[in-house]
Amino acid sequence: MMRVRARRKPMSEINMVPFIDIMMVMLVAFMVAAPMMSQGIKVQLPKTDSAPMEVPKGKEPLIVSVKADGSYYLNLESTGKKALSLKVISERVAKIKRARPDTLVLIEGDERVSYGKVVAAMASLQDAGVSDVGLMTDPRELN
Repeated sequence: MMRVRARRKPMSEINMVPFIDIMMVMLVAFMVAAPMMSQGIKVQLPKTDSAPMEVPKGKEPLIVSVKADGSYYLNLESTGKKALSLKVISERVAKIKRARPDTLVLIEGDERVSYGKVVAAMASLQDAGVSDVGLMTDPRELN
């Protein structure tokens, strides 16, 4: 006797469970990695009582960092974490400011760096056509 095989109907719906599982794993991975993606150089900022500045969403400022040893850095992915000369920094900032004139430019000077190094960075940025430069600080701790 011959066995009759029942024909299977093609499945008309997509199984979403594996897709949702993968999305949840990716979400957790991004949530863990996001805080670690802060670009820039670690510096110890001076403390002040000033109010925090509001940075518009989607308008990441350019940050020129001055480390305690007097070396300069720019917070661009292309520069990485290597020290740059003020000439190179001012050229790159000028190019970005020409493309996006509303870009904020901030100087993040370590509290142990000499005043002259921060002033030299400000003068170099001014020569590059940046008229407004902000100085970054940390809030002062109350006793």
